[in-house]
Amino acid sequence: MSIYQKYCREVVGEDGALKSFELQYPADFNFGYDVADVLAEETPDKTALVWCNTEQEEHIFSFRDVKIYSNQMANVFWQADVRPGDRVLVILKRHYEYWFAAVALHKLGAVMIPATHMLTEEDLIYRLKVSNVKAVICTPQNQVPEKIRAALKKAELCPKLWCVQEDREGFENLTRVMKDAPLEFPRGNTLAADPMLLYFTSGTTGQPKGVIHDHTYPLAHIVTAKYWQQAEEDGLHFTVAETGWAKASWGKLYGQWLVGSAVMVYDFDNFDPKQLTAVINRYKVTSFCAPPTVYRYLVRKGIPDMPSLRHASTAGEMLAPEIFRRFTERTGLALCEGYGQTETTLLMGNFKGTKPVEGSMGTVSPLYHVELRDRAGEPVPPGEIGEVVVIPPKYGKQPGIFCDYLDRKEQYRHVWRDEVYHTGDAAWQDETGRFWFHGRFDDIIKTGGYRVGPYEVEHILQEHPFVAECTVFGVPDPLRGQAIKAVVVPVKGAVLSKELELEIKDFCNKKLAEYKWIRILEFAQELPKTISGKVQKARVREASGK
Repeated sequence: MSIYQKYCREVVGEDGALKSFELQYPADFNFGYDVADVLAEETPDKTALVWCNTEQEEHIFSFRDVKIYSNQMANVFWQADVRPGDRVLVILKRHYEYWFAAVALHKLGAVMIPATHMLTEEDLIYRLKVSNVKAVICTPQNQVPEKIRAALKKAELCPKLWCVQEDREGFENLTRVMKDAPLEFPRGNTLAADPMLLYFTSGTTGQPKGVIHDHTYPLAHIVTAKYWQQAEEDGLHFTVAETGWAKASWGKLYGQWLVGSAVMVYDFDNFDPKQLTAVINRYKVTSFCAPPTVYRYLVRKGIPDMPSLRHASTAGEMLAPEIFRRFTERTGLALCEGYGQTETTLLMGNFKGTKPVEGSMGTVSPLYHVELRDRAGEPVPPGEIGEVVVIPPKYGKQPGIFCDYLDRKEQYRHVWRDEVYHTGDAAWQDETGRFWFHGRFDDIIKTGGYRVGPYEVEHILQEHPFVAECTVFGVPDPLRGQAIKAVVVPVKGAVLSKELELEIKDFCNKKLAEYKWIRILEFAQELPKTISGKVQKARVREASGK
């Protein structure tokens, strides 16, 4: 029996399709102790993590290794006074230390805040201040330690600082100090309802929101891993995402270990299709998940034979039908699209036992009760567009849905109005029961697999002395899915020119993480607004020809 079966009741059809699914877990469930450590006890030599990088380094870790190294890290954290409920910022790219740190923090009951190394100093200042972090664990690469030191100085905070692998000014070398730490760490008194993870997600009307998940979150990813990504017992699953993004939780740790699959990690900075497929073939990856951007590159550069690969899935943005067809023709594998949010686990997908349909989000996960509703809150019939809402069980909480926004109670109540969770996404359902994505109510831009809130770019744009007003939105882009476009109303007296356009783009892009760069900029005399003064992005798009 796989360990996941201890925590759920499921009904599976003869075709392998999941018919019903319900979680069951003790009040003190903790992924670190009840999954990672139990696997280490029952199958100590079983492979948990296969790691390699572009420098041809390789490490293969067993569940015994995960238990030992996570215990050592937990002891280091405890000695530094990290306690249950304390928040710890973790910026570790795809370094293998991330997996030990995650399990260690879960055991401690600390709240892990994964973040990408691409954050700017301003991004870090905001996250550090609003989360009031107790500690930071980071990579030595990409000037991350230097940016953190500068951000902490401006934020006037003094958390404990660790850097992995190398020495950095002001940081303790975690990789070195953990070697002398005890191999055992006693179980603490954590609860399943305690906060475990905090992800910052982009917004359109303010700074990024802190999304909080509790210790039941890993269990809700059983469906993600087994029935959508089709990770297998004794298989090797490869999700491309960097650990700073919620997609890493979907495909690089929780559900995969629960269903008995090892995790493949390729530590790289610059995406190279040939290197990626070489990793798949060298290590005999059995299931693969990546955003449509990766599949677009693979199709354009040429897909080699990948004989070990038995399943491929994708999510995060719209997938062009041409990419779906060409990938399937070349590999014989249909791309299984899925849908969910940072606030949720997988809500819909092209699941095991069903035939994937290009462009469709698939059907609703048996873990959830999902409806499409109009603005009055009434269900819409098939063929009509409605908002995706999640209806919780009559008794008890809804597993897999976040438990709060950080210091934003009013906003949390707003998305849970009318006793349902409002995703803010629009879709329609066909006569067969399949769902089709229509658009986002909140205008989040999805570019190259990343989510970008227009506000994050707009507030930088407005710092330029020649920008009076601006708006930012996504436009179709054959490579990225969407490119970030800015429409700027210049200050009076500004001389419009190509030089000014380039100057404003360069000014902003130097202050923005690369995935947030403005790719297109045009000038306008004014921006259409609502009666309340909000810019009407839809009208701006129409006026700009997109």
